[in-house]
Amino acid sequence: MNKPRIAISIGDLNGVGIEIALRSHEEISKLCEPIYCINYHMLNQAANLLSIEVPNDFKTWNVDGEFEIRAGHIDKVSGKYSYDSFMNAIELCDTNKVEAVVTMPIHKEAWKLAGLNYVGHTDLLREYFKKDAIMMLGCDEMFVALFTEHIPLKDVASKIQKDKLVIFLLDLHKSIGDKKVAVLGLNPHAGDNGVLGDEERKIESAIKITNETIGKELFYGAIVPDIAFTPETRKNYNYFVAMYHDQGLAPLKALYFDESINVSLNLPIIRTSVDHGTAFDIAYKGEANTLSYINAVKSAISFNI
Repeated sequence: MNKPRIAISIGDLNGVGIEIALRSHEEISKLCEPIYCINYHMLNQAANLLSIEVPNDFKTWNVDGEFEIRAGHIDKVSGKYSYDSFMNAIELCDTNKVEAVVTMPIHKEAWKLAGLNYVGHTDLLREYFKKDAIMMLGCDEMFVALFTEHIPLKDVASKIQKDKLVIFLLDLHKSIGDKKVAVLGLNPHAGDNGVLGDEERKIESAIKITNETIGKELFYGAIVPDIAFTPETRKNYNYFVAMYHDQGLAPLKALYFDESINVSLNLPIIRTSVDHGTAFDIAYKGEANTLSYINAVKSAISFNI
């Protein structure tokens, strides 16, 4: 049986992505046929800085560009290269040359310095495929889908609209199937029946419409946010919808930082990612943890089966 082919977007070369890829290659190549979107000049430069020998079976897909790697620096040329690596990986998947894409971390400020007007991978995927991609992060013990993502906290409440939340929940259901999902409220105490805010009324209405459309009760809420991730609640759910980024990701990373991954749902391709940043503070020091990347590859394979 042939192993699945997976394009690896190498991320910001001033960060930990290339170290993780090189150190994990032997294990990853037992699971799939990884194709790394990087050229030999940049690969060899990174390997020399890490004092790691490039494996003989390390297959690459050429990404144009040469520059000096500066560990831990925010750099527009490194930002542009990480973007080009990602675009190559997407195109490989979109043209069926590979079965999935796994991404290493990019640096958002480096993308901005490079003139790229995206706040991250998921934002770019939405534009490329003209689809409302859903960002979901987690591991087998707990997954969190984000209704809003990289926006200022002051803008979250105005984004909670019943019709948009219904579409989001239906798209999530299509992606994950008949899983029970806890949908968090926005306000403390889930609004206390309107005393602390009325956004929960929109959330509860959206849940009701979604369950009626599906024909079964799968979405529950609005769940009081400060008890949503307690051990007792997690006995009943391991899928959650958070109204904003930190509401869902702070507890997820407190519980499962090393092993959790990022997956983009509601797209025509499979894309998973590590659930951590570029870690500039430890770049090229041999300290990067590989578990999230290995789990991201395993998840990409499982989604492909």
